[in-house]
Amino acid sequence: MNRGLIIRAFREMWSTTLLLGLALTGVEAAFAFVLPKFGAQMSPEWLQLGFARGIMQGMLGTEIGDRIGPQLFQSMAWVHPVVLALVWAHALVCCTRVPAGEIDRGTVDVLLGLPVSRWEVFLSETLVWLVFGLALLAAALAGNLLGGLALPAAERPQLARLLLVALNLFCAYGAAGGLAWLVSALSDRRGRAMTIVFLILLALFLLNYLAQFWPPMEKWVFLSPLHYHRPVEILRSGAWPWRDMAVLVSVGGTMWLAAGVVFARRDLCTV
Repeated sequence: MNRGLIIRAFREMWSTTLLLGLALTGVEAAFAFVLPKFGAQMSPEWLQLGFARGIMQGMLGTEIGDRIGPQLFQSMAWVHPVVLALVWAHALVCCTRVPAGEIDRGTVDVLLGLPVSRWEVFLSETLVWLVFGLALLAAALAGNLLGGLALPAAERPQLARLLLVALNLFCAYGAAGGLAWLVSALSDRRGRAMTIVFLILLALFLLNYLAQFWPPMEKWVFLSPLHYHRPVEILRSGAWPWRDMAVLVSVGGTMWLAAGVVFARRDLCTV
């Protein structure tokens, strides 16, 4: 890694991280406060209706069984499309900076003309991305805790379980970032790279949603990162989702490593 490159990446990404972090804090605070109250107003009979259960299973991406409790609505704050969009947007913005962003704005020749290797550039950008990713999820956790303060103490989720949920979401964030790194390494235009990654993530989100309603899609649901992000199970049991996190980290790490190899070996110049 290179100190100068780390400082450069930090200066260029901190404002985006701050903006998305503040938005995520506000969204999580609102959901943490509103969703449990919304669930408390629903009658048990309504929650047992097939249509209602199907909607909730589609949002959560998992079977909810017969145990419909406060954790069901608490977990929705971590799988809501707005939350996922903010988290994935940060990954897209950060992970398409190099090399697609540098090529697109015509500065890749200057960057690669510095007395540093391509792997130093790649690792420096990766370090800043991961640090800011942790800050983003910390902002989400802070917002969730802030919104929960307005609820009775008995209705608030345990902090240890919320930390597990945030960690699991960080692993999903890493998988999305790995995909963005790989597409960026193969692209010459940042806008095109971001569009491709966005469409892939959208398709995987819909796959996870539709699999709850359409049985033929169930055999493909393992492709979606949301299949491995199931906060309702964590909030219920408090068990570490080792398998889910291992899958997300392995897939994201493999794509990230492939992106590094492509970036280090491909011919790059301003287009």
